[in-house]
Amino acid sequence: MLRMYGKYWWTFLIRGIMSVLFGLVALVLPGITLEIMVMLLAVFLFFDGLFSFAASLYGRRAGTQWGGLLFEGLAGIALGIFTFAWPAVTVLAIALIIGFWAMMTGVLEVIAAVKLRREIEGEWLLGLSGILSILLSGILLVNPGGGAVAITRIIGIYAILFGVSLVFLGLRLRRHKIIINL
Repeated sequence: MLRMYGKYWWTFLIRGIMSVLFGLVALVLPGITLEIMVMLLAVFLFFDGLFSFAASLYGRRAGTQWGGLLFEGLAGIALGIFTFAWPAVTVLAIALIIGFWAMMTGVLEVIAAVKLRREIEGEWLLGLSGILSILLSGILLVNPGGGAVAITRIIGIYAILFGVSLVFLGLRLRRHKIIINL
């Protein structure tokens, strides 16, 4: 495996550079990055729906069950068009869903930490993660638009860290390629 990775070290380097560039754009221009991600979601939903719709037509001709695929296809097409037409509504809906999810999991994590207090050490870490989830939910539920931008920035930070690690991996693999070829 090292021989193969060493031979294609440059792919890791390019992936890392692209990830760092994406992360920088997400940090500097989070609104535009968010809009682009929503537009990509709209395109995905539309074409996924289109292919499901086509599969339902083929299923109908073949005499198989096709109603579920038809419904899935039409729903995907409709959601894709809706997302493209009203991207801000989609962003707010996603932020609110994440906000409610974070609230629910945060409360449950705090409850679990209190119950585990007598059984294990370090339960405070579970409680802390629950409190952080509750804080995130507060941000998203009070200001879903700002929360969505914050999530885009978090994705940007992740992309930069991920990209830097791939760049270093690519450079390290390059050294192994040189050693292996000697």
